[in-house]
Amino acid sequence: MSEAELIALTEALPQARVLCVGDAMLDHFVYGTVERISPEAPIPVLRIEREVSKLGGAGNVIANLHALGAKACFVSALGADAPGRELARLLSEFAGAEVQLAAGARRVTTVKRRYIAETQQMLRADNEQAVALSPDLRKEVRTAVDGALRRSSVTVLSDYGKGVLADGLAGELIAAARAAGHKVIVDPKGRDYAIYRGASVVKPNRRELGEATKMPVSSDAEVEWAARSLIARHGFEAVLVTLSQHGMLLVEASGETHKLHAQAREVYDVSGAGDTVVAAMAAALAIGGHLLDAAHLANVAAGIVVGKSGTAVVHAAELAQAVRDRDALSARKVLSPALAAEQTARWRRGQLKIGFTNGCFDLLHPGHLSLLAEARAHCDRLIVGVNSDASVKRLKGPTRPVQSLAARSAVLASLTSVDLVVPFDEDTPLSLIGSLRPDVLVKGADYTIEAVVGGDLVSSYGGKVVLADIVPGHSTTATIARLAG
Repeated sequence: MSEAELIALTEALPQARVLCVGDAMLDHFVYGTVERISPEAPIPVLRIEREVSKLGGAGNVIANLHALGAKACFVSALGADAPGRELARLLSEFAGAEVQLAAGARRVTTVKRRYIAETQQMLRADNEQAVALSPDLRKEVRTAVDGALRRSSVTVLSDYGKGVLADGLAGELIAAARAAGHKVIVDPKGRDYAIYRGASVVKPNRRELGEATKMPVSSDAEVEWAARSLIARHGFEAVLVTLSQHGMLLVEASGETHKLHAQAREVYDVSGAGDTVVAAMAAALAIGGHLLDAAHLANVAAGIVVGKSGTAVVHAAELAQAVRDRDALSARKVLSPALAAEQTARWRRGQLKIGFTNGCFDLLHPGHLSLLAEARAHCDRLIVGVNSDASVKRLKGPTRPVQSLAARSAVLASLTSVDLVVPFDEDTPLSLIGSLRPDVLVKGADYTIEAVVGGDLVSSYGGKVVLADIVPGHSTTATIARLAG
């Protein structure tokens, strides 16, 4: 599918009508800082600063569908308890979504509490009872689903193993949905995939696939073979296997297999990424997208959501922009100082070491390549500040630069050693360095530590100044002079 067609599919997502049934849960995040060890036991003391509750489990599928603009209907069961009421309140904030929750006095709403010190998760505490629905709740859920099938075109079963889809209810719902003409996407749990017989697509990750088939899944070939065994045993139309940083593998009953390479540039948190994949695929299928196109869109969405912290969603505008940019990685590496500061902050939250160097880079030569490679070796992410055309002209004279800022930035961005290119208009990068606050400042060894612009600033907050070896005999000025005759 062309980029234009994928964008059109993305823009049509508000027309999608998707039914989701599954285990809703509450994700509660407790954020704070650790400054001491408890005198009562050898454990850190978290000083709580804020607490946030978000939809988890199948509720996160609905959150993603809503963010994509799709019309969603959600059917689930929860406890008649405080977490259940909080979960219902969060769901009520989705304007246009149809929510039907069966509440049981003896049922416990699942809560996952995560305690986080800055960016590091210290502890997760779960409150749950994984039990099947009572006869009354089962009947209530089934009645709600039967009505919702008429108002939607694709069904998602989001199984987190907490009981909503247990005791054969998953199979009943699949049969009812298929009878209503729905495609059925299952996010599975456990090792017995026979309970999902007849589903259109099941979406295990690599580990889940291996556990369900008891087959090796180390290579793509092994993953395909294991997926085909599921298709043969249970009559699935396709298996979409998520492979973390290695992308996805779509295996179809027709015999075709498609490798979708990972779209993420940065991975901060994979929490809920499977929910995003399911939501994007379901919405795309609901508006008539083909299976492979839906998988492509889901893959792009996954690449966005893993770059966010915590249980997150992907918005339609983000998805459309990512589709536009997916074949233009270099363009995404060139950012304004303000956007670069935001990206640097995200990297820093991920505990990555930030490096910085700068220059005019008018004609890229081996000396530049050596400098950039050595600079990258001192950090996890390298930012290159590049002088604007006006700045180069002031520094080098009226005949410079030979190449425009756009051309110089594109060439720099194409290098694997460079993670970000940031143009600046001043004669020196001092202001930019103050904004980005790199951990490592790198210049060529033809400078002295004292002469490096921004060196004092970087050192003042504990950063490091590095003088990189340079390759002798290479100079942009000398090259231009030789060309001139």
